[in-house]
Amino acid sequence: MNAFRKLSLISLIGLLLSSQPANAASDKTPSKPNIVFLLADDLGWTGLRCFGSDFYETPNLDRLARSGMTFTNAYAACTVCSPTRASIMTGMYPARMHLTDFISGQNRPFAKLKIPDWNKGLNHSYTTIAEALQNAGYVTAQVGKWHLNHAGRPPGEYGPKSHGFQFEFQKPAGTRGYSLKKGANQNGESGSDYLTDYLTDKACGFIDEFKDKPFFLYFAYHTPHTPIQGRPDLVAAFQKKVRPEAIHKNPDYAAMVNSLDQSVGRILERLIRHGIADNTIVIFTSDNGGLTQRYDKHDGFTENLPLRRGKGSAYEGGVRVPAIIRWHGTTQAGSVCDEPVMTIDYYSTLLEVAGIEGDENHSRSVDGVSLVPLLANSKSGIERDLFWHYPHYHAGGDGPYSAIRSREWRLVEFHENGKLELYNLAEDVGERNNLAAEKADVARALLARLHKWRNDVDAQMPTENPHYDETRATQVGRNRK
Repeated sequence: MNAFRKLSLISLIGLLLSSQPANAASDKTPSKPNIVFLLADDLGWTGLRCFGSDFYETPNLDRLARSGMTFTNAYAACTVCSPTRASIMTGMYPARMHLTDFISGQNRPFAKLKIPDWNKGLNHSYTTIAEALQNAGYVTAQVGKWHLNHAGRPPGEYGPKSHGFQFEFQKPAGTRGYSLKKGANQNGESGSDYLTDYLTDKACGFIDEFKDKPFFLYFAYHTPHTPIQGRPDLVAAFQKKVRPEAIHKNPDYAAMVNSLDQSVGRILERLIRHGIADNTIVIFTSDNGGLTQRYDKHDGFTENLPLRRGKGSAYEGGVRVPAIIRWHGTTQAGSVCDEPVMTIDYYSTLLEVAGIEGDENHSRSVDGVSLVPLLANSKSGIERDLFWHYPHYHAGGDGPYSAIRSREWRLVEFHENGKLELYNLAEDVGERNNLAAEKADVARALLARLHKWRNDVDAQMPTENPHYDETRATQVGRNRK
């Protein structure tokens, strides 16, 4: 394989830095903007070169950042994947939906607290962004990881097609990790038996077919989620580039990130090829922070430094993620936005982009706000607090917690013992200096707002576990995501 004609691809993506030629746009270009939403899985805040990695190579995403807007304070709605995905689909906090852990969660029968009877799937009572866009004339497709099916129910009952997507493309049967069953993609554009390449073939095919209609492409990658399996040719290339002094130095992980970047490059090239790049808003982000702790006898695969910890934890490393948005004519090339934003905001943003009035009953429960004003002016502010609520245990976590971010302040409340931790992120992004005692008045005020929010969204709380066994409490069930 020739890495998909890498040199020519890079030169084509370079066109994103400037306006397309006047004759590039098709006469059939729809008035409604196309929407391409690219969601990485477990990609941490510094997981791209343009966000600070000293080893991973992401030239296509770096170019997207230089041609659009990067968000330095972008957040996932949860420290694990399914709740964040639900927040993207609905614009709601996971706590409001009672969908607060990855599906199907972990079994911790002897932990100090008993987790609530939470919602293990995305219910049909919510109007998803795909349903709203389809009703407005968009062709909708979901590619890759869904992870919102109700545990134990038939896939189609709560799958993408039951939530507004007209097309869905999942990994083919027989796939092991990232390796397709032999021959599963022999007729595909790439001919590759690597899962990311196969799914990219499907995404590109969708764009080819519906380039003359307004479309919504939601490409939810599996990478760089475990198992850490890079494409062999890329792993070999990165093995030669490892530097012991670097923060990031896992060649297998680097290969997965580079495969993700190549996929994004192919998607962007397709938009250019069909003359629709200027009429397409492209959003790239991640569902939670990078996995850093020892896991199944392996060392952490990446680092989110200078952030503390990673996926599953209560700290910034679990929820702060890279985010890039490019919308020609609205975002300024190379602009940077420092305003805190969250995955709950994409729902309202895309409704405004598409010119859709939100359903009145549903809109009353939407927690996010439109980012369109920020896209036009990165310095415009949003006066609000952001919240997290994770009443669960995770293999890489710190036990059940809730948190609030209010401007530079972030307060974490741990539910096992009621401990409070307060950090000034403007001065201490690594969350090393707990100011809860020193700034007790700030902590009290934030805690009151956190409790009010939990009450307002009817957040489920963990309760005392009658089977608590301190010796056996650290035993983790077999489900790990």
